[in-house]
Amino acid sequence: MFLRSSPSATTRSRSLIKTLTWRVLATSDTFAIGYLVTGNVAWAGSIAGIEVATKLVAYYFHERAWSRVKWGRADTTVEAAG
Repeated sequence: MFLRSSPSATTRSRSLIKTLTWRVLATSDTFAIGYLVTGNVAWAGSIAGIEVATKLVAYYFHERAWSRVKWGRADTTVEAAG
């Protein structure tokens, strides 16, 4: 008998947490670059705010799409004892 993990080993909650932690890092980077380019905290904040709104949604759907791709995953089939 063989046991197999689900076709999508990445849960939706894991994707959501990864999305949120990535956004904190990426938005901090965008804010810093915006400030370096403009020299203005308000402009940098505006740029980072817009970026959060668009990229948060885009990343979540990107992550969910990749969770369906089987390419590049290790085979997780194991033989059950007994």
